Amino acid sequence: MAAKRDYYEVLEVSRTVTKDELKKQYRRLARQYHPDVNPDPAASERFKEISEAYEVLSDDDKRAAYDRFGHAGVGNGGFGGYEQGFGGFADIFEEFFGSFSGAGGGRGRRRRGPRRGADLRYDLTITFEEAIFGAEREIEYRRPETCATCGGIGAEPGTRPIACTTCNGTGEVRRVQQSILGQFVNVATCTTCNGTGELIPNLCHECNGRKLIERTVTKKVKVPPGVDSETQIRLTGEGGAGLDGGPAGNLFVVLTVAPHEYFQRRGDDILLVLQINVAQAALGDEITVPTVDGESALTVPAGTQSGKEFRLRGLGVPKLDRTGRGANVGRGDQLVILQVVIPKHLSAEQRDLFQELSRTLGKDVVPQKDKGILGQLKDALGDLFG
Repeated sequence: MAAKRDYYEVLEVSRTVTKDELKKQYRRLARQYHPDVNPDPAASERFKEISEAYEVLSDDDKRAAYDRFGHAGVGNGGFGGYEQGFGGFADIFEEFFGSFSGAGGGRGRRRRGPRRGADLRYDLTITFEEAIFGAEREIEYRRPETCATCGGIGAEPGTRPIACTTCNGTGEVRRVQQSILGQFVNVATCTTCNGTGELIPNLCHECNGRKLIERTVTKKVKVPPGVDSETQIRLTGEGGAGLDGGPAGNLFVVLTVAPHEYFQRRGDDILLVLQINVAQAALGDEITVPTVDGESALTVPAGTQSGKEFRLRGLGVPKLDRTGRGANVGRGDQLVILQVVIPKHLSAEQRDLFQELSRTLGKDVVPQKDKGILGQLKDALGDLFG
């Protein structure tokens, strides 16, 4: 069995050939050796060889594998025989003649039928609390609806559309052309009816033949608990109306959550930075913490440092139920980060008290030892889990 020839040699090009140059060269050789053009029995084999080479080198991934590993990198050349080779040749001719039929092309005629309506988008801003607990909001938007006057046919009541006389109702115009391979049929969209296959002699006075009328509608949207910005709520069938009996599109409500005055969100947790004074931090205290569910008590241990984090279990964001069954999937937590505030302005009495405290604490400054990454991680985990 004869060894395969180098694909670049087969196409008579260099290894630095560009894709455009490769395509032009393949086109030239294909015209020369195609069996329908060249009756020489050897031309058929030569055409197969040319098509196989082009099939590989015109594909960036296959070409890279071939350049690196040769024929072994592309298996059997990535080519299934004559029919696939002709397919590549047909693609080139389609550039000249458009969609075609005949000569084995067999392109089917375009089918007209019901067309689905357009999907629409509505941007809705909700409050932080609505995102946490859910809500029902009423929205108003405009959408295309079937014209009630003509019933969606586009013609004045009492009249009907007629078949396009140019394309005989097919929506396509076919023109026969001769080529070196025989007879081809060029198929193009009918410009008289714009591909609809019909003409409307008497346009509906309401929609002017467009079959749809844009109207303002009002809908209620249920916002589920636990949503966040960019969450999309799909209202099936609430988009634009379909044409010729097609289904309506969908309405997608895209949410934006407005920022809260002091709550922040991190996943399913809610963050709250709370300020306490130095006395509360040093001596400890019982404080009241605001949450989305109301106030909650928190014990501040004596000696609490600024940045200490406390976790209030189950007072965070409800976890979004993606099953659609209303299942109870739990809630996140509220994280309270305490910030010790150093007073900037002291009364005379407060200054005296701080001076007395300073005398009892001393003025020695002790550098903190470098605990390294592991030590810092241990401290961080200790703060996180208490």
